[in-house]
Amino acid sequence: MLDQDILCATDLTPASDYAVRAATVLADRVGMNVTLLHVLNKDERTGEAQQKVQLAMQGQIDKAGGTGAVTPRMLQGDYMKVIAEESENGHSMLVLGTHGPRGLRQTLFGADILKLVREVVTPSFVVQEGTAVERLFEHIVMPVAAHSDIDRLLDIVCVLARAFASDVHVYQLMRPMEQPSKELLANKLKMLDRLKAEGVRHKEVNAPSTTFSIGFAEPTIRYTQELGSGCIAIMADASDEYRYIADAEKERILANDARIPVLCT
Repeated sequence: MLDQDILCATDLTPASDYAVRAATVLADRVGMNVTLLHVLNKDERTGEAQQKVQLAMQGQIDKAGGTGAVTPRMLQGDYMKVIAEESENGHSMLVLGTHGPRGLRQTLFGADILKLVREVVTPSFVVQEGTAVERLFEHIVMPVAAHSDIDRLLDIVCVLARAFASDVHVYQLMRPMEQPSKELLANKLKMLDRLKAEGVRHKEVNAPSTTFSIGFAEPTIRYTQELGSGCIAIMADASDEYRYIADAEKERILANDARIPVLCT
């Protein structure tokens, strides 16, 4: 599955420093190269300005310190559209950084970043500014969901879990008086069976709800934070269940202020 290079998007901010480092850590572990993409804004398209961008990108590459090849690439256009289109050009995965919900220089945030990870054709890995990059995949928390195409997420989780010797926590929030759907329970069984078949260390977590809320973002973030390191793995699209709140909950996870990176398909 990870048989091509990693596409890493940078806006040259400190948040994207973490993304570049995460991309090189991932690439080094699985034996891949990185394409570092910057979408030039209108003030960066002159010769002198482009030279400054090139120097800044090279600085990020040097700071990341990976052992594999990192190829800088500059393109023009709307950054959302350009990144989505470039994801179709022979890349296995997209890595990008977000500044979190309070970042003043945020360019990819909330609804924007959710829209982007839904448009790209590859799995996406969203790194928070301040993420503990060296401990990216110690734990992978997978909230149980009722998506019909959950196999896409399971594929990338299994590949990364084997590469990083991760343990995967299949996480279900248990609410009083609520009966999980047949689709959700079937997916939970599928997740557990697949992880077992792939030889991936895993744990079934049935977490009792401690507050009245129909959302899943806050308890999922809190549980992952208590583990101390790792990431959250979610489907970018909403399932039919709770579709009316799913987008807001996914935005909260993607732009969480606990600095937890998010893997999504």
